[in-house]
Amino acid sequence: MSTSSTGDPRAERTRARLREALLEECAEHPLEEVSVAALVRRAGLGRATFYLHYPDLQALAVDACAEVVREAVEALHAWRGTPDPSAPPPALTAFFTGLAPHTALYRTLLREGGSGPLGDLLHRELRERSRKERELAGAPAPDLIASAVASAFAGVLADWLHGTIAATPEDMASQVWRLLVTLHRTPTN
Repeated sequence: MSTSSTGDPRAERTRARLREALLEECAEHPLEEVSVAALVRRAGLGRATFYLHYPDLQALAVDACAEVVREAVEALHAWRGTPDPSAPPPALTAFFTGLAPHTALYRTLLREGGSGPLGDLLHRELRERSRKERELAGAPAPDLIASAVASAFAGVLADWLHGTIAATPEDMASQVWRLLVTLHRTPTN
């Protein structure tokens, strides 16, 4: 994400302005057409300030979209007890529904199949959270299942965003939920 994570509130405010400016620019233009000059002009900052915080626009874009990764990880873990495959957590449905405003930017950073800088971040964070949850629950094969869950979710999400899977956000939440519950219940030996 950002190159300077010092805890300095001024630096965090500057990064927040840059993230907000990027999301505004990307609402009007594809990321490939956004320039650092236009971005810093919109943010009311100087070009040198941008480069103090980010090496390039892609790094800023991943940082600006990192919240969607956290939302995905939280939405997939927003249940307690025994999961009901027919009832996804409301947070998962809200997650899919809330993607619309920045879909074009997500498509740029999350390529079909789940690769790309945002896909890599999503895979790492979801795999780690799933592994920890399985270990805490004493479930078998935490590394294997966590990797499968992260790969399946990142790939399906990316393919849906790119239009290769036709479904409403509500249908996606239901289908993804059933898929992931099945993965968690699959015997590993």
